[in-house]
Amino acid sequence: MSDAGSVDFDDEQGYLGEYEGERNEAGERHGSGRAVLPNGDTYQGMYENGKRCGQGTYRFKNGARYIGEYYQNLKHGHGVFYYPDGSKYEGSWVDDLRQGHGVYTYLNGDTFDGEWLRHQRHGQGVYVHKATGSQYCGSWVAGKMEGAGEIVHLNHRFQGTFHNNNPSGLGKYVFDIGCEQQGEYVPLDQERMDGEEEEPAAVQMKWKPKSVSRLTLWSPLKEHAEGQIEGLKEVKTQEAN
Repeated sequence: MSDAGSVDFDDEQGYLGEYEGERNEAGERHGSGRAVLPNGDTYQGMYENGKRCGQGTYRFKNGARYIGEYYQNLKHGHGVFYYPDGSKYEGSWVDDLRQGHGVYTYLNGDTFDGEWLRHQRHGQGVYVHKATGSQYCGSWVAGKMEGAGEIVHLNHRFQGTFHNNNPSGLGKYVFDIGCEQQGEYVPLDQERMDGEEEEPAAVQMKWKPKSVSRLTLWSPLKEHAEGQIEGLKEVKTQEAN
């Protein structure tokens, strides 16, 4: 069953816009069709029992475009979203959100290839800066670099632990000339003026070198464990004093 074009109304939602395509016996949009929504957006693709379900293309009035899978009117499955600013995401969607593995290409050419959770970078992933070629490869939590990771530059790299987008704790710099410098990122002491109220601010870290040696094999788990051991040693020393 199909029609050449009609205007739909719903008892709960009111005006649903214009529709041209297939319907089921209940008169619901079902199968292949094209719709013009009340806000000016358009959708062309598959429907199931009145809702977008299956492969389709949704064009937003602001210039954005989604090509991919739907379920119950929501982006769900694999799809590509072209944003109005020129950026693009291609990958997995769950309930209208970027979730699972996907690749995001930003307006400035930077890319992130990795795992997502509820629209944020979360899990393992690689962020590449197009302008410099530098990249971060490692763990992400709620959109930020968090946990074991590695930053790779043109002629050297840093391997260690990250917190709130910054290196923190034990780590090492590895240089292409064949040596490495081991050390630790520690909080930078910040003096406060008399009478100045203490406000929560981002903690600045500074690199504290310890030794220089030939190249050694780096293990994220090993670095994390050593960091915890060093922390316990410091606590015991403070308790003894």
